Amino acid sequence: MSSEEEIRGRIEDALERTLGDLAVGTRLRRAMEHALLGGGKRIRPLLCVEACRCVGAPAQRAIRAGVAIEMVHAFSLVHDDLPAMDDDDLRRGMPTVHVAFDEATAILAGDALLNGAYRVLCGPDAGPGTSLIEELSEATARMIEGQMLDITGGARTIEDVRRVHELKTGSLMRCACRMGAICGGADEETIEQLGSFGLHLGLLFQATDDLIDAEQAEETAGKATGKDAALGRPTLVGLLGVDGTRDEVVRLVGVCRDLLDGLDGGRLLSLCERIASRTR
Repeated sequence: MSSEEEIRGRIEDALERTLGDLAVGTRLRRAMEHALLGGGKRIRPLLCVEACRCVGAPAQRAIRAGVAIEMVHAFSLVHDDLPAMDDDDLRRGMPTVHVAFDEATAILAGDALLNGAYRVLCGPDAGPGTSLIEELSEATARMIEGQMLDITGGARTIEDVRRVHELKTGSLMRCACRMGAICGGADEETIEQLGSFGLHLGLLFQATDDLIDAEQAEETAGKATGKDAALGRPTLVGLLGVDGTRDEVVRLVGVCRDLLDGLDGGRLLSLCERIASRTR
């Protein structure tokens, strides 16, 4: 059975090959490489692969789907960092794409990553392509909706914040688990079960993200911190306090654990627990 390190290696190789196959100019390719290959936790492609393995199928079936999801995730980060959005200069400890290149190149690099993601799912060995495209398209639309709610200040209550988190982060993680299960040939009930796990994992990820923003230095987090409080944006920490947010993390880990009941979900649970304790 492949270790997580081996799976990560396969994912990285596939990401590099995919960019190499895209017919884009040198400067645009360099910007895309900066966004996609400049480190990252690879949580979404790992979720996709582990969901596939969870239902008894080999990891290789879900690699391309995982690559597509990571490309959409990278597109979203490039655009989120732009001056018109979150206006961030640092991502994963490196200059953001619009800082390393320029704003127009960053916009186009994000566009090209999004377009390339769907090209990946149209390949001859991409598995159940139409179903995967539908899943990714729906999740991307929901993620964009969540970003719109976030930048327009649509979140005020704890329910509002959770809704933004479900859309911005939970949508792609839910999609990653559903796509992995689809690649593995799972039945609809199992696809739904794993999708629910991914959605709650997204809420968990955002809860820990709020704690990182409130508690960690920029050097530790690898990105600017304290911005939410400075901008007056409602967060879980702002609404629940640090201790209340930590309680929410514990609660969500329990929910995720329960959602894996009856499945071979040990690797997914391990990933969940690492997310719960992350500091960057």
